[in-house]
Amino acid sequence: MKLTLRIWRQTGPEAPGELVDYQLDDVSPDMSFLEMLDVLNEKLILDGAIPVTFDHDCREGICGSCGMVVNGAPHGPQTLTTTCQLHMRSFSDGDTIVVEPWRSAAFPVVKDLMVDRSAFDRIIQSGGYVSVSTGAAPEAHSQLVPKPDADLAFENAECIGCGACVAACPNGSSMLFVSAKISHLNVLPQGQPERASRVLNMVEQMDAEGFGGCTNTGECTNACPKGIPQSSIARLNKEFLRASLTGKR
Repeated sequence: MKLTLRIWRQTGPEAPGELVDYQLDDVSPDMSFLEMLDVLNEKLILDGAIPVTFDHDCREGICGSCGMVVNGAPHGPQTLTTTCQLHMRSFSDGDTIVVEPWRSAAFPVVKDLMVDRSAFDRIIQSGGYVSVSTGAAPEAHSQLVPKPDADLAFENAECIGCGACVAACPNGSSMLFVSAKISHLNVLPQGQPERASRVLNMVEQMDAEGFGGCTNTGECTNACPKGIPQSSIARLNKEFLRASLTGKR
């Protein structure tokens, strides 16, 4: 395929950015989107130009680092997939593909398509943990967990912290991310000691990071590559109200 790539280029956080067009020939439909960007960067390097900076790591859809907006959609046109799992067969010969970074005040651009998502790390540090007794490992079945609770925790534990929910939200809200972390831990017995303090501290940190408020538009769940449900946000609101009324930290 022959493609026109319209890519956001920005040399640094304070520098102005712009969309720059690149022509790429002989793109295999079997390439992943990141492999296609690798080919482009090899071409740019051979031409003596500066390659496009983008974030990536595992390239297996589990690390969440490959976030970028492709043709206006976080992670591209396919649902329930990350950019590294997006293949070029999703596009047609002659297409123009617009590639941009996540757009959020809480995710400042580092360079080109790479953004700083350390705001998520600070939210996790504020309460995304459980207290455990040190020593020998307990027996696997020593603490029984009802299967519905285990299934609910696992569903929310699938969140990879990619930030697609923030990029898709018209308000730049991170409620889906925070609700997934809250739901994952608060429904398990291991998470009960910090149940109240966890939700209060994580919501407080979320607000401090400058994320927008949630108005339940649902765009976050549509963009989430792991299918975190919108019901998790309702659960976060319930947990926050419960913790606020009890006044526990």
